[in-house]
Order: sequence, then C-alpha cells, then structure tokens
Amino acid sequence: MPYLIPISSFDDPRIEPYHAIRERDLVGRAGRFIVEGRTVMDVALSPRNRFRIGSLLMAESRAGALDPLLAQAPDDLPVYVAPQSVLDGITGFHIHRGLLGIGNRGEDPDADTLLASLPEHATILVLGGITNHDNVGGIFRNAAAFGADAVLLDTASCDPLYRKAIRVSVGGALMVPFARGGAIDHLLDRVLAHGFTPLALTPAGSTPLIDSRPPARTALLLGAEGPGLPARIMERSLTVRIPMSGDFDSLNVATAAGIALHHVTAIHAR
Repeated sequence: MPYLIPISSFDDPRIEPYHAIRERDLVGRAGRFIVEGRTVMDVALSPRNRFRIGSLLMAESRAGALDPLLAQAPDDLPVYVAPQSVLDGITGFHIHRGLLGIGNRGEDPDADTLLASLPEHATILVLGGITNHDNVGGIFRNAAAFGADAVLLDTASCDPLYRKAIRVSVGGALMVPFARGGAIDHLLDRVLAHGFTPLALTPAGSTPLIDSRPPARTALLLGAEGPGLPARIMERSLTVRIPMSGDFDSLNVATAAGIALHHVTAIHAR
C-alpha cells in the first residue's frame, strides 16, 4: 500500500495539477483528467481502468476509512493527504467526497484504429452532437453495464473524460474504449468501411426496436435530444424506434441507449 504524503499548504507545487478544478474543466488539463469519489476510484485503481492514475489527493479525515481502497493502489503511487480546509483551497470549492485523483489519458486512438481492433462480433455506439455531460456519462455507464465494445463520438460531442461525465458514468468512461473526432458523417463512413450495420435510433424509425434483429457487427447511432440525428445520416442507416405510450415520444438519450444496448446484446448472446 502506498505511503501517505501530508500536504499543509494549498500552494504546494506537488499538488499543482489539482488547482482550480472547475476552471480547468473548461480549458483542459494538457492530457490529464480528474476522477473523484469512492465509487469511481474503485474503478480507477482496478485492472478495469484503461488509463494510468498519476496521484491521489484526499482529505485527512477520510484516510483511515479508505485503507481498503488504497490497498489496490501501486506502492509507488503518490497519495497526498490534506486537511479539508487546505483541500478546498487547492480545488477552489468544497470537495465533500474528499477524494480526487489525476489520470493521464495518453494518446487518443482514431476511429479506424479502434474499429480495426474489435472482434468479429461487436456492438458499438456512435454519438452525434451529444453535448450534455450527464448524457454522455449515462451512455458510458450503460455501455459498460451491457458490454458495448466501443463508443465513437463526433467532434460536437463532449469529452467522456470530463470530470462530471466520468462521475455520472460511475467509472464506465474509464473502462469502455472510445475514439473522438470528426463529423458524424465521417464516423458513419468508418463504421460502414469496417463492416458494421448502422441502426439509427429515432422516434420516427421504420422498425420497432424489439422487432429488429441486429447483425453480428452493430453500430447504434444516437443524436442529441431535440434535433436528433441528421436526415442524411438516417437515410444511410436502418432506422429503429422505441415505442412509447400514447403520443409521448420523448426519451432521454442515455435511457434510449440503455434500452437499445440491452436488446442488441441480448440477441448477440443467444
């Protein structure tokens, strides 16, 4: 188990990466990201995490209770411990969870590299214009829960390694491989080139989801709530819908992703 390193001043240079968390959420961290809270840290310190954790920072009042968690960590991982007042000064606001970590994202793969690495039977998600961090986090949580093989995100979608997205994903964003970049049209081109059949989720879909029989390589396409996927994308895909009660046709995109993933992965498991 790693040694605990006491921090007594918020301007200690060793914990500079933790400074002004909220501001850096907006401008980026030069290849780093923040993980927070016990539940996410359970994933971050486990073999399920695809990224390297560089250090931890915790409130000294929580140090003893977190011994079982720290037992998972490498012995040489820096674990900084500070009084709550110093911790709040470092981050710029009250960290009531009392536990933070710095991750290193490394080099982001491109879509072709990621798709080429997937098995013959694979289920992926393709996100177009999903800018809400809660929705992206929820989608990654569902992707991890139902065993999706990868997620592709267009340039307009938000970063899955944004602090809130990781938290909402309950660590799923650290587990599920993803590639981000390019327009949704480009991602669809790559999906087709790698032998995936695109199923576009839309309330106006031609086939009820429950009646669809997804092929071995299935790509579920999801657009932003409201505008949805562009018509040109749906014209190149099989469109499916999740029937709803009465004339109600509004379903949260993360919820829709979970329903669709359950259906596809259950069929693939047969």
